[in-house]
Amino acid sequence: MRLAFRLGYYGENFFGSQVQAEVRTVEGEVIATCHRVGLFDDPREARFAFAGRTDRGVSAVGQVCAFSTEEPERAVAALGFELPGDIWTTGWAAVHDGFSPRKEARSRTYRYYFSEEVGDVSTMDEAAQEFVGEHDFTRFSRQSERSPIRRVISAGVREEDDFRVFEVTAESFLWNMVRCMAWSLAAVGRGEMGREEIRALLQRQGERRVPAARPEGLILTDVDYGFPFT
Repeated sequence: MRLAFRLGYYGENFFGSQVQAEVRTVEGEVIATCHRVGLFDDPREARFAFAGRTDRGVSAVGQVCAFSTEEPERAVAALGFELPGDIWTTGWAAVHDGFSPRKEARSRTYRYYFSEEVGDVSTMDEAAQEFVGEHDFTRFSRQSERSPIRRVISAGVREEDDFRVFEVTAESFLWNMVRCMAWSLAAVGRGEMGREEIRALLQRQGERRVPAARPEGLILTDVDYGFPFT
């Protein structure tokens, strides 16, 4: 039986989500737990997969992993209690046998929490609207062989308690794309960049590439598949 689990984790405790040799990663800990409690022997045979990778320092409350197991009831119980304290499950779902958490995601949502004073929220929110729609995000990402064209469904900045929060939903994201967007919005808030410059960068005018904001402020909050997690 194939199961999908929604996960949360504290990113500062890991060297990213993807398995790497000799360092602590989220995938590595989840796989080790599954192996220890007898859910599967080989993650490749179980077709273990995450919805996407997160960099070192990036946290999540809505990451999704999937794997196949002959012990579904044990899986639901074990992942609720046997994971390390800095990884936890927030729901699960039975899925079809060919389910891919990466390919079948309808959208992904991130939030970036600005820890410093970054200026006027309404100005930042107005600038964030430049990202909505289909654009070339070459200037807002690290170099990649993937197509730089992405469709942003919604973007906005608001106040939440003592933070200013940038929330963005898109079908998919490029490497460092959200952090680069967050950096540019912080620059807008400080008066160091205008909305027009964001528009020009999306049109690939000039050679400038936007730096990435610190990873610690970024949280993957949701991956949507059109079905609920229990």
